[in-house]
Amino acid sequence: MNITDGTDRAFPAALAEVAGVDFYTDRYQIVDEDGDEDHRYDFEPDADFKSAEWTTQLFRDWTGNAEADGDAYRVFGQDGAGGRAMIWCARPGHPLTDQPVVFLGSEGECGMVAGSLSDFLWVLADGYGPREAALAVDLTSAPDELLTRIAERHATTPRRTAEEVVTAARAEFPSFKEDVYALCR
Repeated sequence: MNITDGTDRAFPAALAEVAGVDFYTDRYQIVDEDGDEDHRYDFEPDADFKSAEWTTQLFRDWTGNAEADGDAYRVFGQDGAGGRAMIWCARPGHPLTDQPVVFLGSEGECGMVAGSLSDFLWVLADGYGPREAALAVDLTSAPDELLTRIAERHATTPRRTAEEVVTAARAEFPSFKEDVYALCR
């Protein structure tokens, strides 16, 4: 078990498997009532974490704060506009898989996605990407078979809906958004 000490950058097997999913195939396309095509997930997973230097630069750019660093974050994906999904090392001494998942948007949005990597897998399985989960007010289940199988293989927490996972994460870390905004200059 890897314990987070600020230097752990080993990519979890669950994220490696998620990185193999092409979220932009026809499988994930939807057609709205006007006949417009869109994608269920706005998520492009990475095959590895971004470097510590890259992540620090992201935080400096995002906050406008030259002293901000990204040491507590492991970026593992993005949405189409450049918002980033990341593991937040908020629980010292715990493995990366027990750390919460958060989202920082390209337009200044941010929010909690899940209380752990395991719970994040259930969010994906229930039909939501990181951006959608972090910013949604109402999360109606739309389970996905492939992502459910991935969650069943890797999750260590019981299956829950995206609504339950996101609500619990927001309750556990109620000041996440304000704490991140406090870094902004």
